[in-house]
Amino acid sequence: MGWGRSTVTGTGGTGTASGGAGTASGGGAAETVGAGGESRAGLAYGIAAYAIWGLVPLYWPLLKPASAGEILAHRMVWSFAFVGLALLALRRWGWMKELLAHPRKLGLLTIAATVITVNWGLYIWSVNNGHVVEASLGYFINPLVTIALGVLVLKERLRPAQWAAVGIGFAAVLVLAAGYGRPPWISLVLAVSFAVYGLVKKQVNIGGLESLAAETAVLFLPALGYLVLLGSRSELAFGTEGAGHMALLASTGIVTAIPLVCFGAAAIRLPLSTLGLLQYLAPTFQFLLGVAYFHEAMPPERWAGFSLVWLALTLLTWDALRTARRSRAAVTRAAASAAERLAEEAATATAPVTATAPVTAPTPATTTAPAREPRG
Repeated sequence: MGWGRSTVTGTGGTGTASGGAGTASGGGAAETVGAGGESRAGLAYGIAAYAIWGLVPLYWPLLKPASAGEILAHRMVWSFAFVGLALLALRRWGWMKELLAHPRKLGLLTIAATVITVNWGLYIWSVNNGHVVEASLGYFINPLVTIALGVLVLKERLRPAQWAAVGIGFAAVLVLAAGYGRPPWISLVLAVSFAVYGLVKKQVNIGGLESLAAETAVLFLPALGYLVLLGSRSELAFGTEGAGHMALLASTGIVTAIPLVCFGAAAIRLPLSTLGLLQYLAPTFQFLLGVAYFHEAMPPERWAGFSLVWLALTLLTWDALRTARRSRAAVTRAAASAAERLAEEAATATAPVTATAPVTAPTPATTTAPAREPRG
């Protein structure tokens, strides 16, 4: 992408206008360096977001002996508190009035909150019960499931490479099902729930922090009620394992919100093609943690299934980058063509008109026919 690489052309083009040229080139260099700085910052934010999401399997086991359900409830409650304070500090409350005025959006956010509850709860349970690798598979195949939803729900048309990637992904699921001796339900539920969540969020179209605030607001009372219920049954781990454990449970709000903020900062600074590549960092980190740190089994058939998934993702990424490159080239050609037409029209409009004397057609000479002699 040329981060920080200032490409200035024509700085010494005309010696007679060195002052003007220097000013122009300096401004262009400043703008280029500024754009490069934004790209570097966006890349840093993006890597931070996906790295946190990828390394979070190290965090959930620290919350034991709290159950997955209790951890999920804490995540909802403390996320709402943290995001609410952040929005209060930023004075970003205008979206609430608009959201309340559109019941359909509010209903969609309720659906999104329900779906992400399933996703978060299953993911926490998977990590704390020795299924990190299978959970990582869910996020690897999520782009393929998203494409399938686009076809089934939005009636999108796929390119041949996308069809091939989806087919390879389906074959990978069959291979993994044979290896596990059952369908990889954890992976499939995580992938489908997150794809549905993304589809619903696309219809709502509000900011990340605002969306998280609305979703956790919907779930705040049920989550708080669940914690109260656990406390009444003496099954609540919060407060029974010391101050450090309490702080870790309360920090679920920060662990949830910070990568989301980083992702939002990256999204406005990076092209979608770059974000699309960065998204594979999270499941890659999760997979490596599952194999190298948690020492989960990887028999040959599981390696074969994952290899097919990676092949499908490679094909999908290649197709996306090729399409993006062609689109940029088409836009560049259209812009250049429009600029040429404008230049030609401007040149025609400003071209000097040469005044010429009117050309007068010559007057034809009048001829008199000779008189004829009368015939007798």
